[in-house]
Amino acid sequence: MLTSTHLNLIAPGVYLQNIPALPGKDLLTGVPVFLGTAEVNNFQKNNLPVPKMLTLWTQFGQHFGKPLHNSYLAHAVRGFFENGGRVCYVVALKDNTLLELQNGLEAIESLDAIDLVCAPDIMQNSQLVAKAMQASVLEHCDLMGDRFAILDAFNITEVEGIQALKAQQQGLIGNNGAIYAPWLKIENAPCYIPPCGHIAGIYARSDRAVGVHRAPANYLLEGVLDLSLLLSDPDWEILNSETGAGVNCIRSFRSRGIRVWGARTLSQNPDWQYVNIRRLKITLLRWTERNLADAVFEPNNSTLWGRIERELTVYCESLWRQGALQGDTVDEAFYVKCDAETNPLELRKTGQVVTEIGLAPTAPGEFIVISLVHRSSDVKFVESNSFKEN
Repeated sequence: MLTSTHLNLIAPGVYLQNIPALPGKDLLTGVPVFLGTAEVNNFQKNNLPVPKMLTLWTQFGQHFGKPLHNSYLAHAVRGFFENGGRVCYVVALKDNTLLELQNGLEAIESLDAIDLVCAPDIMQNSQLVAKAMQASVLEHCDLMGDRFAILDAFNITEVEGIQALKAQQQGLIGNNGAIYAPWLKIENAPCYIPPCGHIAGIYARSDRAVGVHRAPANYLLEGVLDLSLLLSDPDWEILNSETGAGVNCIRSFRSRGIRVWGARTLSQNPDWQYVNIRRLKITLLRWTERNLADAVFEPNNSTLWGRIERELTVYCESLWRQGALQGDTVDEAFYVKCDAETNPLELRKTGQVVTEIGLAPTAPGEFIVISLVHRSSDVKFVESNSFKEN
């Protein structure tokens, strides 16, 4: 059998060709949607843009034409594939306004194949408008609960601008997002570009190599020639707050190249301050929606409770075996509870099934408790914070 690098289609035989996996039955992570302006934006349905799936960088030109000089979209998509991305979606917007961005976000609400959102062209606007648009992206991700925003910091070229980046971060509040700085210099681009596309590729690379539980940091950025600002250790200490949310830095290290050097979210909740922890929760939600959706409308009794508890226990145990959860035993790593105690009669009368899931993603004994609710129409999580002694 021949690999894809030695194909000889003249001779009869069996040939193995490596083709990126496409969204299907298996749950993929590290799949972003990119929203921005493009030369071709005639993919419309009911006055909303239609997402197009790409598995190769060259497909961008086929669908959306040549990169626009006033758009970062093409550079972001290319950076994604250069840094290990396999599958992404692109939404071409008619213009770079808040209203059109919101139309794009509405168009991707039902797109369950994605778990990341990038909108690099936001940064073509003034800082005031850009912050409003980024807040809209964060609001969308928090509302959906199954996706994470990779946001770009303002483009600064002087150390004096670091406080502006910190102010930008402090003005953006959301559990499902992170922000990165500085901007990148790449080939065939007349100016520095926002980093979100390259960072999305790092997320995909890390997910494939280890899993969502691994922080997407300390990875070498491919295709990057320089940074708009070289950050020092004191600069990094200012941006990477020890008390919670921070700006994730991209730094240049002697003999080690240009690397992602931060993994903080924008969340004010200390339980969700790390990108990998938040994305682990998102992945659990996506898995549950995909694998337990058929439990909706089933008789609300002990048989259903046992099935939900059993399937979630098996999945959480698989996470523990992958190293996503801490603990020497499964009892230290997680618990799943779905019984008469979590589903009293008054709750069952409302048509809901509640499952309590406790995870130890950082250290044994420290649990993030999530209540899983099956309603008559869907499945959702209700978050609460708790500490469970082992």
